[in-house]
Amino acid sequence: MSNAENPPDPPRDPDDPQSPQEPPRDPGGRSGRFPGALPAEKPAQTPQGDATGATPATQPRQAGRQRLIAALWPPRVTRAQLVVALLLFVLGLGLAIQVRSNSDNSPLRGARQEDLVRILDELDNRTQRLDDEKQRLQSQRSQLESSSDQAEEARKQTDEKARQLGILAGTVAAQGPGITLLVNDPHKTVEADMLLDTVQELRAAGAEAIQVNGVRVVGDTYFSDAGGGIQVDKEKISAPYTFKVIGKPADLEPALNIPGGVVQTLEKEQATATVTPEQKIVVDALRPAKRPDYARSSGQ
Repeated sequence: MSNAENPPDPPRDPDDPQSPQEPPRDPGGRSGRFPGALPAEKPAQTPQGDATGATPATQPRQAGRQRLIAALWPPRVTRAQLVVALLLFVLGLGLAIQVRSNSDNSPLRGARQEDLVRILDELDNRTQRLDDEKQRLQSQRSQLESSSDQAEEARKQTDEKARQLGILAGTVAAQGPGITLLVNDPHKTVEADMLLDTVQELRAAGAEAIQVNGVRVVGDTYFSDAGGGIQVDKEKISAPYTFKVIGKPADLEPALNIPGGVVQTLEKEQATATVTPEQKIVVDALRPAKRPDYARSSGQ
């Protein structure tokens, strides 16, 4: 070829960084690398991902996650699971209603502090009465064991016990401090069970003798509703109802006035109850002594 077809390369300016550099030549005059030179390193190729950009290493992890999500959502509920869930819901609802009704019907709910203190005092008084009765019985046993004439001591205690049982059985009259409870019933709303609750509350408060409108109340006394009045042991009584009660007035009066007690219950029925403490109450209505038909003393 002529020089016109292949013009010579322009001279290289060593001071110009953009001047083309002449490739190195080997001793044989060939351009390229020197003999024994290491091959040029190729850049490492990164693994190609899929269309979502996930690499092959992360594809199994994403596939497992997708399968887990597909298994959990949307949830698959069977008919048995629906029935169990419905039963648990009904059971929980019933328990909640029961707890709420019990708390709402509590007579102490919303009671004032002084009323709660009065109830606590009543419980303390009952405990004290039981302790006194225990000590009295222990004292009687000690006297009987230490007496020189045990027969005479036993006879005295027997007579005293007979008088106490006579008062409880209504065969003898009794007198002592106590209260008078007057119940007026202008609307005829008081029923037999209310008077029975009154007697039970008085007994729990330590009443030793009770008389209602001239009828002695004993262990087997019953109350029943009758036309226009109330029947007590086959005797019909009518309002106003007068209770004569022998016992400690400081225990009897608070027992009737506690929140949810006798006085409050009667007032809800549009009746009035008046409690009057007295130093002397006479209970003179008597019951005939009757011999039990079947019960006998264990000593016979």
